[in-house]
Amino acid sequence: MRVGLLPAAETQPTVLVVVPCYNYGHYLPACVDSILGQTGVSPRVLIIDDASTDDSASVARALAARDDRIEVVVHTANVGHIGTYNEGLSSAETTYVVLLSADDLLAPGALGRAVRVMESDPRIGLVYGHPQNFEGEPDPTPSRVTTWTAWTGPEWIDRQFRRGLSIIYSPEAVVRTAAHRQAGWYRPELPHSGDLEMWLRLADVAHVARINGPDQAYRRVHEASMMHTAFATPLADLEQRRAAYESFLDRSSLPAARVARLRRTMQKRLAAEAIGWACDRLSEPAPLPGAEIDRCLAFALATWDGAHRLPGVRELALRRSPSSAAGDRIRIRLGSAARNVAGRLRWRRWRYLGT
Repeated sequence: MRVGLLPAAETQPTVLVVVPCYNYGHYLPACVDSILGQTGVSPRVLIIDDASTDDSASVARALAARDDRIEVVVHTANVGHIGTYNEGLSSAETTYVVLLSADDLLAPGALGRAVRVMESDPRIGLVYGHPQNFEGEPDPTPSRVTTWTAWTGPEWIDRQFRRGLSIIYSPEAVVRTAAHRQAGWYRPELPHSGDLEMWLRLADVAHVARINGPDQAYRRVHEASMMHTAFATPLADLEQRRAAYESFLDRSSLPAARVARLRRTMQKRLAAEAIGWACDRLSEPAPLPGAEIDRCLAFALATWDGAHRLPGVRELALRRSPSSAAGDRIRIRLGSAARNVAGRLRWRRWRYLGT
């Protein structure tokens, strides 16, 4: 790992931003404005409308009519988000490429900062930063921090497996197109966790860097987003994450011993998360049904062969037991407190150190 000051801009490379859109016509103008307003680069926009049933196509065409930096492709039949991603990314002829959902925004100066880092070191193929979640309007709080951190690919992969949860949330990622072509495109069998698997593949062929301080993107949170629909439950999310890690390991050329170590690290992390989630949900006013708790336990036991030794398994049994012994209540409180502390530490490490 190395940390440096953000280098000065020497050129203005062209960056293609691929904007997949399905029924997000009302978000498109703001998304495109956030791209074309980027400084330090020459931005271009490719909007791919995936046969929307709203006015997305007409909105996109109207935007393109006003600015020749915008290109529009309109599907006559819906191919799904993975197919749309791959169509746009594989068409990139620029040095750098970004995938930005039509409901998200780039933060001011984000592309310039990322590209300056990659221009300073050709080994870096992926740059990310902090994404701000927002509902109404983002809060463009400026930051004076102008540093970046870089890791070799193997270093970053190790950190991603230890975290067990994607370090990058997509809109803040800028990729060197050559690295993308080497790593390949999104896998259709990973509709929810394809991003996580993609970052691992990119780190397998290039170094990874992070912009420290300023937000790099604004990630819109709303009821129509995928994280609130098809994969809204934590257990479904855990299953998709496990599939992403396994997909990467099954196809990687890493040494067998390293694959085994990474797999066990991931398995233990996800098993502990499943058990912890079940424990916490049992303490809520409307606890999970017993069948859901059983599914969480089954996931943990199927994911890691040492899951039965996790402290949370004992805590889960105590929570499901009618016993009210003082010692049991203390163990339950201690388990909950330990998870809260660990969760806060994991969040702070991700927020301020990038992993």
